[in-house]
Amino acid sequence: MTEKTGKITSEKALKVRRRVKKNKPKFVRPESWRYVRLKKNWRNPRGLDHKVRLMYKGWPPAAGSGYGGPKVSRHLHPSGYMEVLIYNVEQLAKVDSSTQAVRIAHTVGKRKKTRILAEARKKKIVVLNLREVKEPAEEKKEETTKETGKEAEKEETAEAEKKQQETPKTSKRRAAKR
Repeated sequence: MTEKTGKITSEKALKVRRRVKKNKPKFVRPESWRYVRLKKNWRNPRGLDHKVRLMYKGWPPAAGSGYGGPKVSRHLHPSGYMEVLIYNVEQLAKVDSSTQAVRIAHTVGKRKKTRILAEARKKKIVVLNLREVKEPAEEKKEETTKETGKEAEKEETAEAEKKQQETPKTSKRRAAKR
């Protein structure tokens, strides 16, 4: 703890978390070592005579509240920021960019994501799920249209000629059916 502020910095909190985590056992699903069909991921034992649930000597420990992490580092992202879930641009106003980072909710659409991303850049707020949020493709489109402007014109004229050629054929077919 620092003497002046009385608060622990996020870097120290992450160090405390790492140190505590080293001493915790790796919780595996009971009897997953015995049966191939059981995966290693933890499941709570439920049986009436289950050895892990009854905490028999010689059996691995069960996960419980006593193994919780230190309070200082709870809800901290590995980057050191507190994680805040965002659904719209207005919620960015409540975010403190020095201690908090933003995660854009997965239910948010493309248009709103790009607005949130632009606003977060202005306010210099860290976005944690940046890889999942795609950049706006408007800048890329402008560059490609300048380079391929002549090619696009050629394609448009070719399409227009095709339409002119197709229209008389369809009218002839209609007339033949009548």
